[in-house]
Amino acid sequence: MSYPAILLALALAVAALFAASLMVGPAGLPASASLRALFGAEGRALVLVMQEIRLPRALLAAAVGAALGLAGAAMQGLLRNPLAEPGLLGVSAAAALGAVVALQTGLAAAFALALPVAALAGAGLAAGLMLAVAGPRGGTLALILAGIALSALAGAATALVLNLSPNPFAAAEIVFWTMGSLRDRAMSHLWLALPFLALGAAMLLTARRGLDALTLGEEAAATMGTGLVRLRILVVGGTAALVGAATAVAGAIGFVGLVVPHLVRPLCGGLPSRSLPAAALGGAAMLLAADLATRLLAPERDLKLGVVTALIGAPFFLHLILRTARAEA
Repeated sequence: MSYPAILLALALAVAALFAASLMVGPAGLPASASLRALFGAEGRALVLVMQEIRLPRALLAAAVGAALGLAGAAMQGLLRNPLAEPGLLGVSAAAALGAVVALQTGLAAAFALALPVAALAGAGLAAGLMLAVAGPRGGTLALILAGIALSALAGAATALVLNLSPNPFAAAEIVFWTMGSLRDRAMSHLWLALPFLALGAAMLLTARRGLDALTLGEEAAATMGTGLVRLRILVVGGTAALVGAATAVAGAIGFVGLVVPHLVRPLCGGLPSRSLPAAALGGAAMLLAADLATRLLAPERDLKLGVVTALIGAPFFLHLILRTARAEA
């Protein structure tokens, strides 16, 4: 199957899942009425359901999934490690911490967009700290160790906030938010995240040729004229923008950036420049499907999106570890 045909198949899958996401919901609207309401040709109540509830949710699922898939493919290309994923940098943990602080301090109640803004601030701070600790010329090992340290620190700080929270309702909201969800999202969340998602995607796509050269090793890539410092800054900065914005509007959603690149890489010949667009489309499809599953498996309960992706991704991660161990034995 040719590369353009693969991209077309993935795009068609995203389109089909996007349409299904618009049609599925507790309101039980007929498909014809749903389509008319989407374009404002039905009663006000149906129009509100489609334009203010289902459409933002579907758009965010596609955008967040694409961001996580793209970031995962770029991270695996930079670190040349098939077990790498965006959460390795500590950006998602720091973004979650920013959102938790906004919830705990009451900023989220006082200002509608305080939660995503605080999460974006946490992600940006984590990326800056990681580059400062590892240094602009730091190797992949330094980046990994700095990311692990920041992730552990952010996780400990989040646990501390939960421990000290005097309000059990705020603590419950924090716990559920850290599981990830697209419920009750509005178009304002999409407009807030979109500039950061576009910036991050542009940075990673700019780095795709350098990632191709890096598959031959750092010395070979440098000999071919690839600026390794610039490449690391592009990939780390782009990943921080994508994952930070995704976490800011959807909470902590794991394993998409690990699973999707593995599924599309064999179809794309293993080159990062080909895997990046395919991973973006695959991530969008996976998160749209997972969000559909949250509504179909437990329609009367608020099943969290991060729980569904973890149920898919954790066994896949264990399979990768076992396969890697067998290959090295």
